[in-house]
Amino acid sequence: MDKFQWKNFFENKTEKCRVLVVGDVMIDKYYHGDVHKFASDAPVPVAKIFKRRSSLGAAANIANNLALSGCKTYLAGFVGDDHNFETLSEQLKKSGINQDGLIFTESPTTTKVRIISGHQQMFRMDFEDSSPKADEHFTKLESYVKERLNDAFDAVIIADYEKGVCTEYFCAAVIKAAHSHGVPVVVMPYGQSWIKYAQADYLTPNVAKINKVLLSPIKGDDSEAVERAGRYIMRKFKVKNVLATRSAYGVTLVTENDAIHIPTKFQEVFDSAGAADTVAAIFSMALAGGLKPADAAFITNIAAGVVISKSGTYAVTREDILNALIAG
Repeated sequence: MDKFQWKNFFENKTEKCRVLVVGDVMIDKYYHGDVHKFASDAPVPVAKIFKRRSSLGAAANIANNLALSGCKTYLAGFVGDDHNFETLSEQLKKSGINQDGLIFTESPTTTKVRIISGHQQMFRMDFEDSSPKADEHFTKLESYVKERLNDAFDAVIIADYEKGVCTEYFCAAVIKAAHSHGVPVVVMPYGQSWIKYAQADYLTPNVAKINKVLLSPIKGDDSEAVERAGRYIMRKFKVKNVLATRSAYGVTLVTENDAIHIPTKFQEVFDSAGAADTVAAIFSMALAGGLKPADAAFITNIAAGVVISKSGTYAVTREDILNALIAG
């Protein structure tokens, strides 16, 4: 596709896309401060906070990438009835993300709080409970997904961060429901139990995640090894395709009959935080907009290149991608 076609795609296709993100929802909070002394009551440094900010994390960050690229985005998962949810909800509203699928549980809203001095993270506090949720909560979540799929979605993303949503039963139920409506499923995998993603249309792991399910680790600069790993994952876990992200070395799309290696436009990796979220989001957006998988992988690689050239978790925008394509 040439530059005019890409511009036309974003102007006429993405705003018509409807994508459902279901999985582990998170909010990230950052407190920036100066450290000049130790506490008088304990041998610990004291940070005088001068700035604080929040950003969407995990499945919520995937949804944010989708919304900023122009998609109509719906988010489903578990949250707690607490002040961290209030922060999460405000951020979702700002991005125009539908949050009707957030189910309240007795667990806290998954939150990571970071204390930062200068460019150094000093401390992190996690508010989370990854233990299995009650059956009634899963019933509500599954019902929401099935009801929403009647509204003609173009893609479903399962975002797994091992925080309690993506059980084997639930993943199977979502994949089956989506396929019954002819909707492709893209999975952001986590951990090692990938058999729960069986029959998914695409998995989007990075090399670090891939190495957790291999006996012998591979390197991102070895295209042939990445392709072999992709085919192994397809056979072992019964998934249809793999889009492997390779940081500074680009992406590899492995299908039943082919493998496409796309080098990145940005060779210097400033910060890879959030890049995996962007890959799952933009690849799904491209598929939802009707692009062929190879073109979807190409535009995903462009978006990932933008993200890894930024500092911190960064949600890519439609303008970011278009500018990168035009500069390309």
